[in-house]
Amino acid sequence: MSQGSPKIVPVILAGGSGTRLWPASRDAFPKQFQPLTGDLSTYQETLRRVAAPELFDDPVVITSDAFRFFARRQAADVGIKATVVLEPARRDSAAAVAAAAAYVEKTRPGSAVLALAADHVVLDDDVFRDAVRLGLTAAEAGKIVVFGLVPTEPKTAYGYIRPGAALDDNDDLCLVDAFVEKPNAETALDYLRQGYLWNSGNFLFKASKMLAEFAKYAPDIGAVASEAVDKASEDIGFVRLDPEAFSAARKTSIDYAVIEKTTEIAVVKGRFRWSDVGAWDAIWQVSEHDGEGNAIHGDGVILASRDCLVHSQGILTTVVGAEGLLVVATPDAVMVAPREQAQAVKGLVDALKDGGRNEATLHRRDYRPWGYIEALVGGARFAVKHIVVDPGGVLSLQRHQHRAEHWVVVNGTATIEIEGEEPRLLTINQSAYVPLGAKHRLSNRGKIPLELIEVQSGAYLGEDDIERLEDIYRRD
Repeated sequence: MSQGSPKIVPVILAGGSGTRLWPASRDAFPKQFQPLTGDLSTYQETLRRVAAPELFDDPVVITSDAFRFFARRQAADVGIKATVVLEPARRDSAAAVAAAAAYVEKTRPGSAVLALAADHVVLDDDVFRDAVRLGLTAAEAGKIVVFGLVPTEPKTAYGYIRPGAALDDNDDLCLVDAFVEKPNAETALDYLRQGYLWNSGNFLFKASKMLAEFAKYAPDIGAVASEAVDKASEDIGFVRLDPEAFSAARKTSIDYAVIEKTTEIAVVKGRFRWSDVGAWDAIWQVSEHDGEGNAIHGDGVILASRDCLVHSQGILTTVVGAEGLLVVATPDAVMVAPREQAQAVKGLVDALKDGGRNEATLHRRDYRPWGYIEALVGGARFAVKHIVVDPGGVLSLQRHQHRAEHWVVVNGTATIEIEGEEPRLLTINQSAYVPLGAKHRLSNRGKIPLELIEVQSGAYLGEDDIERLEDIYRRD
């Protein structure tokens, strides 16, 4: 980084869904916010990777309205202060990158931007930062820099880059001769022999340069993205892009819109271990293995088996006498597949959606701005749920027309308001009854999470029976 130049602004793209990692990843709680390979989510790991103040400024996160509280809460949990920018509609990566470039140039003019996918795994953070430093020399000279990875095998699931002439006499920094699509197995092997690189889809560029390239190659996207930034509004600490302008953007990837067209493109040969963890076989590859090639995340046991993955979220999951199996268990769904069929999980999810199965998109644990609700058991006229309210969390003032509720506190202290009663505190083992139709609100003014069991009873128990009267989170 040249003396006196602004720090690099990391931009984390965190709006995807990741259906190939079902049942852990679902539309309502996608893979970037899941702890797939350790205690932290890939989004949190990405944020920590750019938490180097000598090189990086505070990050900007681009995500959707549905994930805004995930993004802010998970950043805070790892001690990162991030600006969260909300996309009002899904328009793929081109519009997201254009809006990010416009936002950074408006708020931190002259800065370079490091655009990173929130759902990738990098296992060598120091080596990664060295690659960023190398790429910055080209970015400051007016190049858009893509990070390529030296392949370890002939992958057919990745696009490839053919590197050209070296820049600054450094073979790890080159011009890009060509981008090529995902090859078949024979072509991929030939690419390895010729020194091609995997295309990571992560980029480094001056914000002003990216905006100029949008003006040249995709002016329709660049113009409306910049307008969406200019008309953006603040919403309880989030930056909300103008919905009318942003929704007018053409839906396409940054690769098709700009990267594969520009002549101002260079590649860094990244030597860090990397995966886009696009499917469960990739999770197996980046995991620690036992002597038989097995990997376990969560509560699992594998016996007399080879090259298997067990990924369990809360229930004991066992495998005996198998080879090359993927076994993924959540509280409400189990997926078993041979590793070579990992990409077929997307088709499974499509079939579940066609069949009207809620498990295709929703988890039993439903995250809210204040904490979460987890369904435990239910019947025709009752439902039992576990509710956790974070310190400082406040549920909306609401009422129900078709159900009554009973609350039993099992941890922490609840502040409750029920129509017709004085506000009061509930502590462990105390309970309250909320009559049908009564206005009520629950909050946690303590310093530890509040946990309670809620029993709902009534003729209709759907979530659309919530009538919000006041809500500090401004939900509809």
